[in-house]
Amino acid sequence: MTLSPLRYHYQHRAELEVVVQAGTGRASAFDDLIASTGAALETDRTLGGLCDWVEPEAPASVDLPVEGVAALKAAVIAIVLHYTTTGPLA
Repeated sequence: MTLSPLRYHYQHRAELEVVVQAGTGRASAFDDLIASTGAALETDRTLGGLCDWVEPEAPASVDLPVEGVAALKAAVIAIVLHYTTTGPLA
C-alpha cells in the first residue's frame, strides 16, 4: 500500500491449463503452444493496460494416459499478475 496518493499494490497468481492430444507430433505441438503463449505474454506484459506487469512461470508438463486414444500432454502455467488499484475492492 502506498499512502500518498493512496494505492493498493497486488500480486495475483492465475493458472493457465494447456492440453494437447495428438497421435503424432504431440511433443512438438505442445512445445509450439507453450512458445506461442510465452510470445503473446511477452508482446504485451500489461495485458492492454489491465496490469502493471505479467510474469509467467515455467510450466511443469506431464503425460496423461487416456484409455483407447492418444495420450494427453498437459501443463499448468502459473502467471503472476502485478497491478495497482485505488481501493481494495476497485
